[in-house]
Amino acid sequence: MSMPVKNKKIFDFSLLRRVFHFAAPYKNKFYYSIFLAVFLAVISPVRPWLIQMTITGGLQKNSPDIWFMHGAAAVIVGITVIQLLLLLLETICRFVFTFFTASLGQNVVKDLRVTTYKKVINLNLAQYDKTPIGTLTTRTINDIESINDIFSDGLIPIIADLLSIVAVLTYMFIVDWKLTLICLAPFPALIIATWYFKESVNKSFIRVRNAVAQLNAFVQEHITGMAIVQTFAAEEREFKKFNNINKEHRNANVKSIFAYSVFFPAVELILAVSTGLLVWRAGGQGSEHTAGIITSFILCLNLLFRPLRMIADKFNVLQMGMIASERVFKVLDIDDSASSHGEYAPVNLKGAISFQHVWFAYTGENYVLKDISFNIRPGDTMAIVGHTGSGKTSVISLLNRLYHIQKGSIKIDDTDIESFRLDYLRSKIAVVLQDVFLFSASVYDNVTLRNPDIKREQVVEAAKLIGIHDFIMQLPGGYDYNVMERGATLSLGQRQLLSFVRAILYDPAILILDEATSSVDTESEQLIQHAIEKLIAGRTSIVIAHRLSTIRKANQILVLEKGEIKETGNHEELIKKQGFYYQLHKMQFEKEVATG
Repeated sequence: MSMPVKNKKIFDFSLLRRVFHFAAPYKNKFYYSIFLAVFLAVISPVRPWLIQMTITGGLQKNSPDIWFMHGAAAVIVGITVIQLLLLLLETICRFVFTFFTASLGQNVVKDLRVTTYKKVINLNLAQYDKTPIGTLTTRTINDIESINDIFSDGLIPIIADLLSIVAVLTYMFIVDWKLTLICLAPFPALIIATWYFKESVNKSFIRVRNAVAQLNAFVQEHITGMAIVQTFAAEEREFKKFNNINKEHRNANVKSIFAYSVFFPAVELILAVSTGLLVWRAGGQGSEHTAGIITSFILCLNLLFRPLRMIADKFNVLQMGMIASERVFKVLDIDDSASSHGEYAPVNLKGAISFQHVWFAYTGENYVLKDISFNIRPGDTMAIVGHTGSGKTSVISLLNRLYHIQKGSIKIDDTDIESFRLDYLRSKIAVVLQDVFLFSASVYDNVTLRNPDIKREQVVEAAKLIGIHDFIMQLPGGYDYNVMERGATLSLGQRQLLSFVRAILYDPAILILDEATSSVDTESEQLIQHAIEKLIAGRTSIVIAHRLSTIRKANQILVLEKGEIKETGNHEELIKKQGFYYQLHKMQFEKEVATG
């Protein structure tokens, strides 16, 4: 997702303040970095001055003696020793300066990434419906890493370079302001070249970042969907698309490389012109300038051009960091986090559920649930049936506050769910979904979700209850077997069985089964049905089932159609009515007979 780049972003102090807010805990490192930047700037002209003194002292006839050395040799050796000590001090200071700025940036990145990830995992589920996952991933990883450059390669190094330039120019003007002006005559050309370089590289960087984002999205999507690509023999077509995106990435990088290839030789050429003007003016016959002054000015010109070569690049780095920070703060500013202001957390939860005149829409007023009302007594099982899109899954998504209703109320044990502490509420509701998600981790980690309170003995006992223990023990490593990304090494039925183990381990007061047996074969379904009967015993349960044969024992069946309740009752009552449920049951029975 590209964003327009404006130069004013460099000086967007509101963004800088927010970034430096995260640097506040490490303000000592920031202060030390600024102090070292000033110190290094102040001593930068000292070495040219010492060189000047060395040459001048070496040409003097009456130079002082030092120990066993006499005259010019003594001056040269003495100043050389001072220069070596100064060089050692400067090297140490530059090391500490570089370490402090980089360390400051990494600490800010760590804290900002933690803050951003905490924000992301607490967003309402509606945000994930309208925000690409790749975008949030980029914000949490790549963009935050770019913010590190504000400290390590951006603002503080730019301040250090500017101070160094000011110090060197001050020295040159003090020594000979006329000669300094002559040496600076080519500088307007350097400023123009720097400006065009900055703009060219800036545009190239944006193209590169966009191309990288497209490459990442394309490769991630197509590796995930490789089975579809190969099944439909689309490898060649998809490869051509990838090749076009890759060419754009290459072209953007080549344009950036071209800008560098032109700019750095141009700087060297301008430096050569400045040096030539210096030699022409100060080295001619009748000139009053000494060899020491000429040499020190040559060194000063190099000290000026070295930071000037890089300062444009550092401005681009700073600008990219500011743009990245703006993107990250847009995520932090999303005012749609899961509400956790409730504090109610009783010791025991009976599990009575009440929906009263609930209206819900994912967007605007396009209601997917309309005036829904029902009650479930503690320990009872309610089944929800209906055609695809009737609102079945929306009902259970509202119960654990993944979404928020627009009208009505939802209560558990006569207490509004908004009054419960969010983590407590969700810990008391276990959900088994149709599309089971497994992480790239061991079987044990997937069923416990790394909860240290769940012991291995409990996992084994739950697996035996479900009837999957023997299968797990046949895997390489048993419970320590890595199921890979999304459980790719397991079948749909096996993943579903593991999700039941996960639900049992968390011992919920309320159990929700969303099409929990639709992805398994008949043998696995029979296995699960036996486990379900034990699992729902004594628990309030909501079952969404595609196969109506699995819900005949439900205390209450809710029939939904286009977000509205059409019928309620148990299986026998609804069959006698010969209404919506009867028609659904009849169509499914006829289909099973036809495919039998």
